[in-house]
Amino acid sequence: MTQRPVEQTTASEPAPGAIAQLARECSIELNVQDVRDLTASRLLLPPGKKMYVSHLPKQTWQQTLDACRAVSEAGFDPIPHIPVRLLDSERTLDDFLANATVREVLLIAGDYPHPQGPYATVADVLRAGKIGEHGLGRISLAGHPEGHPKVSLAEIRSAEREKAQLALDSGLETTLLTQFFFEAEPFLDWSRQLRLDVPGVRLVGGLSGPASIATLFRYAVRCGVGTSIRALGARPTSLVKLIGEHGPDHVMRDLAVARGTHPGLFDGIHFFCFGGFLRTCEWLQRVAEGR
Repeated sequence: MTQRPVEQTTASEPAPGAIAQLARECSIELNVQDVRDLTASRLLLPPGKKMYVSHLPKQTWQQTLDACRAVSEAGFDPIPHIPVRLLDSERTLDDFLANATVREVLLIAGDYPHPQGPYATVADVLRAGKIGEHGLGRISLAGHPEGHPKVSLAEIRSAEREKAQLALDSGLETTLLTQFFFEAEPFLDWSRQLRLDVPGVRLVGGLSGPASIATLFRYAVRCGVGTSIRALGARPTSLVKLIGEHGPDHVMRDLAVARGTHPGLFDGIHFFCFGGFLRTCEWLQRVAEGR
């Protein structure tokens, strides 16, 4: 019997279907204005997909709760952002967690100079034991492979490891979800080190959905995206390209290659939409179908 040749992949080419699998497994972010597009998104995304619900500076906690309820009713898995520095009291956190029909939350400090209440850091909330106390078994925390514009790199690295270990020690399934990036290597280097320092934590890389390059530059500067912005800046050579559409095709390919070469290095990807929720859903459907 003649054997069929084993399909080979080069170091620069992902295995067949690897990019589509990343798209099928990914999570996605929406804001309260995107709730109006949830019905349409049901035709584009599989049921049960994780949807992170952002919390904008002037947003109320009730608006976040309402958005989570709508996401759940649409058949998806809502994960609300909780900027802990906006919590003005312990009771506010208790009330939110008691009324949130969710299985997971994303705790972030929030880019605010001073806390409004008892929680200055995510670690403060974790030490208080509030997440498990309200019956949640999963938690997401922010990761910053390329650092943060307002915090030293040493502080960022220490905080990442401290909060991840606190969450794991509390028996929570713990995910470090990163800020978005434009090239894979800084994220992969960060993941390699976290695998050694905090084994057991899930590592998820943040990517931008399709958006104009001008929009991506604006958010990158605001969010403190570091060295990988060079990958974006190296491509546009004219004003026409600056207003063109940029999708994460290249970085997804690199991540798919890395995942095939080093299984277990990271656990998945997440998409930030920057106001283009439905457009990102449509793009993800095409990629997930191999198109």
